[in-house]
Amino acid sequence: MLKHPAAMLALLLFMGGIPHLAAQSKPLGEHPPDVPDAIRAPGGTHVLFSVAAEGSQIYACQAGADGKFSWILKAPDAELRNRNNKVIGHHFAGPTWALDDGSSVKGKVVAHVDSPEPDSIPWLLLEVTSHSGEGMLSSVSNIQRVHTHGGKAPADGCDAAHHDAETKTSYMADYFFYEPDSK
Repeated sequence: MLKHPAAMLALLLFMGGIPHLAAQSKPLGEHPPDVPDAIRAPGGTHVLFSVAAEGSQIYACQAGADGKFSWILKAPDAELRNRNNKVIGHHFAGPTWALDDGSSVKGKVVAHVDSPEPDSIPWLLLEVTSHSGEGMLSSVSNIQRVHTHGGKAPADGCDAAHHDAETKTSYMADYFFYEPDSK
């Protein structure tokens, strides 16, 4: 938790107000989502905040080492919204999460599980690999993507005639941002 009252107030105001933060974005001290053990956040961390994402998964038609063509994830492109449905950031290639406060993080997937919705992208646990700027993301160590809806690559339409073609698939998800307990 933030130790300085002014920093706590600034964070709460940024996220959408006191004490009611945005729909699908939770206040400080929220509980982590109920997830399978494979993507549970590491011990010694706690949820700092969460956001709702809505946008697209962008896929490119590429040939694999076996010569077969398939849709490969190129990048996400999504708005990040707080509980008041206010856009507070963006999720894009990297994968990167950038907030309007000037902070950003990049991450790498360390674990995944299939979504309970068969037509939706997997739930993920990511480890933050780099930070930029001072703000809400400056202490984040891990990110979970959960409650996914949509976003899977098309089942067809990728072949030699469509090499390098791109397609976008709509998706929604919740992202939970974790920081070490010592913060």
